[in-house]
This record gives sequence, C-alpha cells and structure tokens, in this order.
Amino acid sequence: MTEQDKQSVAIVLDEAASQVGSSQASSPAGNEAEEKIRALVADYEARIDEVAELIARVRHEINNPLTGVLGQAQLLLREELNEKARKRAQTIEDLAIRIRDIVAQLRHVQKTSKS
Repeated sequence: MTEQDKQSVAIVLDEAASQVGSSQASSPAGNEAEEKIRALVADYEARIDEVAELIARVRHEINNPLTGVLGQAQLLLREELNEKARKRAQTIEDLAIRIRDIVAQLRHVQKTSKS
C-alpha cells in the first residue's frame, strides 16, 4: 500500500470516527469498529504484498524462456529462408515481442502494488 493510500485510509478512519460521534467513538463499540477496519486494512496490505510477489515470480518464469524463443527467432530471421519459413519465424518473433510487452506491463503492476 502506498503512503498516499495509507493517508487516505487514515482520513477515512477519522471521518468515520467523527460521524459516529465523539462519545461513541471513545466507547468500546467505536474502538471495536476502528480495530476491525484497521485489521481489514492490514489484511489487504498483506494480500497486496502476496500478489506483488506472485507477479514477480510469474514475470521471471515467463521472461527466461521468452528470451530464448525471441533470440532464436531473430537468429532464424538472419538466415536465408524460403518465404513460408520466414513468415513463420516472423510470426514467432512478433508474438514473443507481444508477450514481452505484456510482461513489462506486469512490472508496472508489481511496482505499483509494492509502493
């Protein structure tokens, strides 16, 4: 959770406490509600961290073989090939680049969720 998100949660908690009323907010029921909200926030933060770790593992597992596939396709395209083989190698390269771009987008999601 980003620092900005944490500040937003704190503002929401403060607003909720003020809506409940100062007498109720200091009551055990008000404190209990606030603790439940804090527990939910902590749970969501833990889940976000787990998702970020999963994204990192997925990116790694995709990038390693993808680099080999892309490199081999590019090496093939340097050779003299008939038109059919060249078209197939070009398709492999294009699709590998597409996957690489999708994995790069996952990097952005991972960084956003870890902030």
